[in-house]
Parts: sequence; structure tokens; C-alpha cells
Amino acid sequence: MDAVIHTEHLTKQYGDFVALSDLNLDVYRGEIFGYLGPNGAGKTTTIRTLLDLIRPTSGSATILGMDIRRDSVKIHARVGYMPSEMGLYNNMTARQYFRFLARARRISAMDEVERLAKRLDFDLDHSLEGLSTGNKRKVGLIAALMHKPELLILDEPTSGLDPLMQQTFNEMMLEAKSEGCTIFLSSHYLNEVQALCDRVGILRHGKLKAVNTVDELTHLNVRWVIITFDDTPPVESFKKLKNVSNIQVQGNELKFQVAGDMDELVKLAANYTVHAFRTQEPTLEEVFLQFYGNHEAPTTGHTEEVMA
Repeated sequence: MDAVIHTEHLTKQYGDFVALSDLNLDVYRGEIFGYLGPNGAGKTTTIRTLLDLIRPTSGSATILGMDIRRDSVKIHARVGYMPSEMGLYNNMTARQYFRFLARARRISAMDEVERLAKRLDFDLDHSLEGLSTGNKRKVGLIAALMHKPELLILDEPTSGLDPLMQQTFNEMMLEAKSEGCTIFLSSHYLNEVQALCDRVGILRHGKLKAVNTVDELTHLNVRWVIITFDDTPPVESFKKLKNVSNIQVQGNELKFQVAGDMDELVKLAANYTVHAFRTQEPTLEEVFLQFYGNHEAPTTGHTEEVMA
């Protein structure tokens, strides 16, 4: 497969602190790749290193087949980048800002800017000074998309967007993918990557812990089992099973998590009168708890102040 982003042992240190450790990753053409982890996991460090905004301590990487250091100017012309924090020129209107970007890139893009602004319900004649968080995200998204890049690199792109705009963002990403664009999306919102991404990379303390499809991740290790018994559930019997945890009882229903093989619990359940036996695949949040523990799991939804 054609790797649009390819890294080999990419590492970034600040003194004794390792922000990114030995990253080996391929992101393939035409996919939406979710780069997932809590704040401080190393997501932004990865992105800034890939774009040559900071230099790696060791290792190497290519984007679109070009070396991230030697060919950074050529790479920037073909990539749309949306940073997690937007720095804007407060003495400009949005329209003036996008014209400035178009001139700097030596492209004619204002028709596309107009189309994107209408799609995002954004006023191009609004001053950049005093924009809400949500409107700053819209400016960043238009700037990233206006030149129709081959690769989008988006760092926490939906922070501050209201739910309607989040849905519009999702639609725009799927449309960009259908047109051949590859998307690398950094996030700590599980529902965002679950809705959009083909594959997900899980980052913890600067180390890549897993790369898999969303479907494969939700099949890893653990699933929920719900058994409805004819009588009071035999809780104590199921507690003795080594791979069973988080047992919950509601009436005649027993719900619990199972890690790995289910042969032993099926044989145990066969000793009782069972009216229903169901399984549920875990959510990405539950998968993350396997990697991070309760204190480091990414959030399931947006918790910042929401601004239109």
C-alpha cells in the first residue's frame, strides 16, 4: 500500500524528557487515520515534527515520499495543516487573511474559500480580532482545505465547535476522503474517531501502543455479556471465573465483562435455565481503559466551552 506518512524510529526529546519515542508508523493513501491519546501524550509533538516545525532528536520520516526536513517547503505546498491553537492577524478580516494566504501560496483559491465559508456558516467579513474558539476553528479548517491538499493534518480540529458544526465537519472529512484526500486526525475524543476513522493509533506517554482498525480495536480483549436467567442470577458462581469482571445485577439479568475466551462461562451458564444470552462489543472508551486505566482515558465527548 502507498504510505503517505512513513516514520522510522522517530524520536523527540527535551533534555531527559522523551516527548515522542521510537515512532514507527504508516498512514496510507485515502484513509482517515485517527491519532488518539489524552492531552500530553505526544500527538502535537508528532505533528510538529512531521511538518518540520521542530526537529527530531533521532529517526526519520517522509510525507508523500519526501523527506520531512530536506523537502519541507514542497511538503507544505501539498499539505493542509490545522494546528490545535490558532494564531491570527487581528488587524485583518477573514477575507483579507485568506487572500493573504492565497497570495503566499501563489494560488487562486477564493472561490473555494467562499464555498467552504458558506458550508461552515462563517462570515468572511468578520474581523479576526476577538473571534470565538469555534470561529477560530472554522478559520483554521478553511485555511487547511482552501488549496485542496493531498494530505490533511488536523490537530484537535473540532474543539469548540457546536454539535451541528461537528456534524458538518464529519461530512466534509468524508467528502474529502471520497475525493482522494488522506486525513491524519489527532484527537482525544473517542466518538469523533469512532465516527470517522478507518484506523486508529493509540499513543501513551509518547509511545505508540497499538494501531488497528476501529472494528478490530473494539474486538480486542474484552466484551460485555448479558445473561437473563429464569431465577436469581448465580452471581457467586460467575465471580469465580478468572476472566470475568465488572459484574452487575439487575433483576434476573447478569451483566459482566469477559476478557478472552468464553468457553468456561458458556459451560457454567449451561448449568442454569437461561432465557437470553447476548454479547456487546466494547466502545472505544472501554478499549482505551485497557491501555490507559481510569485516570488517563480520553474523553467520549467535547468538554470545553462550546461556541458557535
